[in-house]
Amino acid sequence: MSRIDFKQICKRYAPGLPLTINNANLTIEKGEFCVFVGPSGCGKSTLLRMVAGLEDITSGDLAIGGRRVNDLEPAQRGVAMVFQSYALYPHMTVAENMAFGLRVLGSDKIAIEKKVKRAAEILQLTHLLDRLPKQLSGGQRQRVAIGRAIVKEPEVFLFDEPLSNLDAALRVQTRLEIAKLHHDIGTASMIYVTHDQVEAMTLADKIVLLRAGKSVEESGSVAQFGSPMDLYHRPQNLFVAEFIGSPKMNVLPGKLVRAEADHAVVEVHGEQVTAAVDARAAKPGDVISLGIRPEHLLTGNEGAGAALHASVRQLERLGDSSMLYLDIAADAPMATLRVEGHSGAHAGDQITLRVRAEHCHLFDSNGQAFRRTVELPA
Repeated sequence: MSRIDFKQICKRYAPGLPLTINNANLTIEKGEFCVFVGPSGCGKSTLLRMVAGLEDITSGDLAIGGRRVNDLEPAQRGVAMVFQSYALYPHMTVAENMAFGLRVLGSDKIAIEKKVKRAAEILQLTHLLDRLPKQLSGGQRQRVAIGRAIVKEPEVFLFDEPLSNLDAALRVQTRLEIAKLHHDIGTASMIYVTHDQVEAMTLADKIVLLRAGKSVEESGSVAQFGSPMDLYHRPQNLFVAEFIGSPKMNVLPGKLVRAEADHAVVEVHGEQVTAAVDARAAKPGDVISLGIRPEHLLTGNEGAGAALHASVRQLERLGDSSMLYLDIAADAPMATLRVEGHSGAHAGDQITLRVRAEHCHLFDSNGQAFRRTVELPA
């Protein structure tokens, strides 16, 4: 069994220092691929290293397969870790690098050869087994490091930003290989640390979004835990809404006009916008933030939805799509609109945006989300 339970896990490096991890409560089920993501300094790698046994746990309980592992040595936890650096022995062949850990443990030679062969087949390294690391590309070296973990047949795989040393094309290729590895192995749980939300969204069954700074002490380290599309379509707070998604969610300041069970009306820059949100916990006049994804903003003077007027500050053409960066009001943050790649817009153009109720998110003055009454697909 490789279920992993975090129960009120806290980490403080020394008395008097702020908490790096505060009250992490979550469960990673057997066979799930879980990604830890968040800004620099939020404790992603620290939480991973606590699972590996490379960092002490200040308080709380960590269980793997129902067994409390707080005080167990790394070798006794049934985990294997792939680091950011490949850490291959330069004088050993690929096969020798993959087998080294098992040889140190005194495993049977024939059993080692079978495990290395199987791992090489999974990772398409069979034709490279006799090569030295210097004869490999960066992507191949990372696959060898992953193979070294596979031969241990762990209950849990741990990946600490394994793609950060690769170029863009190799990152995509290796990301697909890691996803295939998860599918092929099946029963082992995987925890993957990254700062790249594209990796998080494409690889994860579950995402743990961590936050840093003062909010860790006040609200805990875990901002939200759930499926990628759950975090994307149902962010529980402004931090999640703005972190998940590239480009990030547009957030416009507003004021609540009225709230009903199935919708709310918010004044945004002099225009009234209806949102399919239950904001009855707030009262008329309260400060409200309106959130809407760049792909959910529409343009044109006709059609459903409230109208907001904006001017184009800048245009970025990406081929299949273009990004328009918009000024809606002098005191509002710049907004982003995703349009078709052949858009004829230019800097300085005046456009009308249409905001549909079912695409709106509302957040109170503390950044907490109100419940949406029309759900987008999870």
